[in-house]
Amino acid sequence: MKPGLTVAAIVLVVVGLAFFAGVGSYNGLVRADEAVVQRWADVETQYQRRADLIPNLVNTVSGAADFEQETLTAVTEARARATGVTLTADDLSDPAQVEAFMAAQQQLSGALGRLLVVSENYPELRATEAFRDFQAQLEGTENRINVARRDYNDAVASYNGSVRQFPGSIIASMTGFDRKTPFEADKGAEDAPTVNFD
Repeated sequence: MKPGLTVAAIVLVVVGLAFFAGVGSYNGLVRADEAVVQRWADVETQYQRRADLIPNLVNTVSGAADFEQETLTAVTEARARATGVTLTADDLSDPAQVEAFMAAQQQLSGALGRLLVVSENYPELRATEAFRDFQAQLEGTENRINVARRDYNDAVASYNGSVRQFPGSIIASMTGFDRKTPFEADKGAEDAPTVNFD
């Protein structure tokens, strides 16, 4: 065999292997990206479930005599803000947009928490079956949101690892796969709450 033909064959084999490795890396990035998109859809579904419960909860609570209108208004406004901030799968690479989404959801969580705390002052409200049902559904939904967020973060970690590892990092930079932004703990979550029984 001629030396030039041997070199050409080796070069062809190396190029072929690199091509197939690149295709495999690209397909892996696509699968990981689709997993992130699916997990994000799960997160949005749970947040939508919570948003859908709120109008009925507010109607049930507003039926209680002398219930604080300010609290109900805060919940309604926080729901409007939270449902007004939307993220597409493409936005998941933008930390500022993810942070805005998380901030709106945290405001809604805070307003709902205040509503439930204030409802403690209304024993006749807490005694109603409708309120207890909504409270149980809301608690279950919050648990589902936490699970969906955890699953999303797992998918993001796997995807980001694929984007950063060789040879995926080369393929990702050539084909526009950017890192995704995970959910992070709320600001101040690292501080233990103060408990005072005095």
